[in-house]
Amino acid sequence: MIQHNFHTHTYRCKHAEGDVEDYCHVAIENGMSTLGFTDHTALPDDRWVSLRMYYAELPGYSRAIDQAKIDFPSLRLLKGMECEYIPEFHSFYKDELLGEFKFDYLIGGAHFFPDPRIDGGATEHVDHWLNTYGGTNTSTMLRAYSDYVINMMRTGLFDFIAHPDLFGNCYLEWDTNTTVCTRDILCAAEELNVGLEINTLGLRKIAYKKADNPYPMYPWRPFWEEATDFNVEVIINSDAHRPVDVQARMVEAFDIQQDFDLTLMTPESIGNRNAN
Repeated sequence: MIQHNFHTHTYRCKHAEGDVEDYCHVAIENGMSTLGFTDHTALPDDRWVSLRMYYAELPGYSRAIDQAKIDFPSLRLLKGMECEYIPEFHSFYKDELLGEFKFDYLIGGAHFFPDPRIDGGATEHVDHWLNTYGGTNTSTMLRAYSDYVINMMRTGLFDFIAHPDLFGNCYLEWDTNTTVCTRDILCAAEELNVGLEINTLGLRKIAYKKADNPYPMYPWRPFWEEATDFNVEVIINSDAHRPVDVQARMVEAFDIQQDFDLTLMTPESIGNRNAN
């Protein structure tokens, strides 16, 4: 039985359904013990707001999870955010999310990454960033993506990195470039002791790389096969965007973990940023 999911969204991101309590009800019905909420982070300048909550919605999101911790005592509920790392907002992640709002954890999710062609990868403006969906289709952009993921890990802010193999959404074939960038990510994860997520949302998407290569966007098995050479820990999450998906396709991800004998993060190791 699937007991834990540490990657859950709410309606606030504008591409998910349901609120905190809706996910809690489904989790209890399915015998789960832990549910971590990690909606796409609000940002002080409201960039990318078509895919995330407004900054003004942050207090309400925080309160909804705090209230659910009271209303659903049988669940271990954790308050988190899925974040792109924007250097100029470092104090926002550390002092507001982890500090003022007492978030239990943050996860790094590189849905966007700095465009290396602009001022050496400047990050100050939204047009300095590329969308990872469709943006990692060349070796140069793949390199920029992996460098960014590694920089996220170095901040020390994130308990784990969500879908590190997200570049598989548009990089069609495994080659030397994917191997090098993957191994760099894995090496950094080992050195910095940051977990990596096998994310099952890619298994629920109908788009495939191409007709003669009918594999999901992610998880990309060669990425996780490379992980066998490193002392890294992995976590399996559904990346639920609907209450019904709190456990969706996770058994298949556990098959990947077991096929390659990868070490799982312990549930107790996640969500302790504000433990007393």
